[in-house]
Amino acid sequence: MHHTILREQEISMLRAEIEMLMSERQGLLEAVGAAARFIACLDSQKLPEEACETADKLAKSLNQLSEDTLQDALEK
Repeated sequence: MHHTILREQEISMLRAEIEMLMSERQGLLEAVGAAARFIACLDSQKLPEEACETADKLAKSLNQLSEDTLQDALEK
């Protein structure tokens, strides 16, 4: 009986953790989607060099994401 209660508590905690992670993922996908759209709109010829370097780092980070993840992000 005690084992069953502990198991149910563990399952409940895992569900809560998964829900929290899924919520965080949604927020991250929204941020990634916004960043990808922002990079797509930039004109590197008009940016200061430092901003261009930062935009390049961001673009490289976005390009390292899987195609599915980036597609999910752009749909947010």
